[in-house]
Formats: sequence, structure tokens, C-alpha cells
Amino acid sequence: MSEDEAIRTAFHDVTAAQGGTHIEDGGWMWLEGFGDLGKEYSAIRDDVAVWDVSPLNKWDLRGPDALAAAQRVFSNDALGLAVGQARYGAFLDADGLMVDDGTVFNTGGGHCWVMTNGKDHEGYFGDALKDLDVEFGWIAPSMPHLGVIGPRSREVVQKLTDADVGALRYFRFLPDPVKVAGVEVVLSRTGFGGELGFELFLTDPSDAEELWNAVVGAGATPFGAEAIEPARIEAGLIVTDYDYEAHQRTPFDFNLDRFVRLDAPGDFLGKEKLGEVAANPPNRFVTLRYEAEALPEYGAAVTKDGEEVGVLTSPTDSPRFGKIGVAVIPTDLASVGTTVQVALGDETVDATVDVLPIYDTNKERPRA
Repeated sequence: MSEDEAIRTAFHDVTAAQGGTHIEDGGWMWLEGFGDLGKEYSAIRDDVAVWDVSPLNKWDLRGPDALAAAQRVFSNDALGLAVGQARYGAFLDADGLMVDDGTVFNTGGGHCWVMTNGKDHEGYFGDALKDLDVEFGWIAPSMPHLGVIGPRSREVVQKLTDADVGALRYFRFLPDPVKVAGVEVVLSRTGFGGELGFELFLTDPSDAEELWNAVVGAGATPFGAEAIEPARIEAGLIVTDYDYEAHQRTPFDFNLDRFVRLDAPGDFLGKEKLGEVAANPPNRFVTLRYEAEALPEYGAAVTKDGEEVGVLTSPTDSPRFGKIGVAVIPTDLASVGTTVQVALGDETVDATVDVLPIYDTNKERPRA
């Protein structure tokens, strides 16, 4: 898709006016960055930063079977969600293979939201949910949102609202809109990047410039996808079309075991087949460290003794860890310290398996 055809978010003009560059990806114009990758990355990790995450696609499910509909396609426990609670998981096909990954938000009253990476899922949802009493629709353009992330994100968001931000627990949200900087939003303690974070979902896209300026004015450093890429690889987070293509991988290939709720009462597509894989997943997701002049490519082959055994799904030059990447490799090679090789041009480079995530391995920072 050309840039002229791609969707511009409600924050596009204000971010462009302040020096932000944008790049087309997945049918949207994503905020790429503001020209200082080091500053933006440091704000994510050590201070507070803000970005436009509107291109994450949102779907509205309404009707008596709304939660059952979400459960039909979702690996985690959607039926057990309390009102104001969100859960992350995989969206699956009948073979238990991932179509996408994302989050289900229970807003109550026979209504929930689903958030995915991709936007071309109308046929997928339609086929999967056709026998249920539910209506669904793609609502992303009418629901732009910001991610406020970093150790000081709670402090900055609290400056801008009378809502008790400190009382909001991890993966909880306020289903009734509140005012942030005088603008009505749905406030959620969720985010992407491996840090404490909040998401601000606008109820009126025309308020985008006002909200952006208020958050930046409160001390958040603007950033874009260029800075989130090393952060999300350090945190072991996946993205469709980068780490996997639809209908090719199970959630176990990405260590999403705890997000596959085989013990929950609800049924979902591919549940029985995933039950067969759960005890002995053939692949694991790992961090690879390597020493090289240049970065391997996304999707570079991982080999062992000359035989291709896996794939380096995403590489990065991490400001904290040097050249690393995340990879899917066989379980018997996934122990920390194992040496493999990664394709680099016509040659290979040695790589060592390390923990995943390599940053904040126990995921304490997002829960802070």
C-alpha cells in the first residue's frame, strides 16, 4: 500500500508538526520517531515517553454472546474477565495456529473490545462467530489512543486527571470514561515495551491534538516505532508479519504457555490440538546474542552444525545489550548458553542463547 492510501491517525498532524516522521505499515501511517533514537529509548526505559498507538486495530463486539464470541477465537480466558479487566492472548484458527495476538477488554453490558495487530480480520471474525448472537465492527479510526510508558508514567498521567491512577491495577481499565487534561478518555493500565505504562483511548478523535500536547507538556518525551523496536525485542514481545505470519505458528512457539488457558471452561478454536502440543512444545522462543559488524536480517536462518534449525525473527542493536535478537528454535537447543549460528549475508555468525526476555526477565517493571 502506498503512503497516500494509508490511514493517517488523529494524531498524525500534530506529531508531524512537531517533527515526527511517519512510515506506512499494515495499512496505517505509523509514527516513526523524532530523530533522536537514543533520547527516545532512554525516555522509555528511564523516564516517561508517549507515542501514538492508534494503528493497533480495535474491534467492537456487542450482543448477548459478546464475551463468548471473543472466547471462540482467543486462547486466554475471556469468559472469566471481570468488567474493567483486560487479558492478552493469541487469536487462533481451527488448527490452533496463530492468526494474530492481542488483547480482550471486558467493558460490561454485553460489550467488549478486541485489539489486534492486523486490520484485515473481518472475514476471520465473520466465519468464526456466525452462529453467535453478536455484532462486531472495526472501530480503530474512531478510537485513537496514546501509550504513555516508562517509570514515571503513573506520575505524569496522575498530574492530568482526578481519577485515582495509583489504584488502577495491571491489566485493568476504567470502563467509564474519565477526563485526562480535560479530554474524555478510557484509561487503561496496559502498554507495550516492557515498562510501567498506561493507554489513553479517546472517545472523540477531534480531541487528539489537545491530548497529545497536554501529555507532552506534562513531561513525556515523544517517540515512535523506531525506538520501541529495541525495547520490545529486549522485552521479548512479538509483532505479526515480523515475528510470525498468520496460520504458521502455535502460541507455544513464542512461550505463550500461560496465555493458553486449556483449563478454563470456555472453548476456543484449536483448543484440542493445542492440548496435544502443550506437554512437549517442539519449539521455544529465546534471545540470541551475537557479535557482528552488521545486523542479521529479520527472518535470518538459524543453523546448528550446518543444518537449518530455526529463525531469527527480529534483530536489533540494543542500547543496553548490544546486538541481540529473538528467535524460534527447537526446544532441545533452547538452553541458556547453547551456541548456534545465524545467517549474515553469505556467511554466518555465532550466537549464544540467552534468557527471554533479556530485559527485566521476571516482568517486574510493568507491574510496578
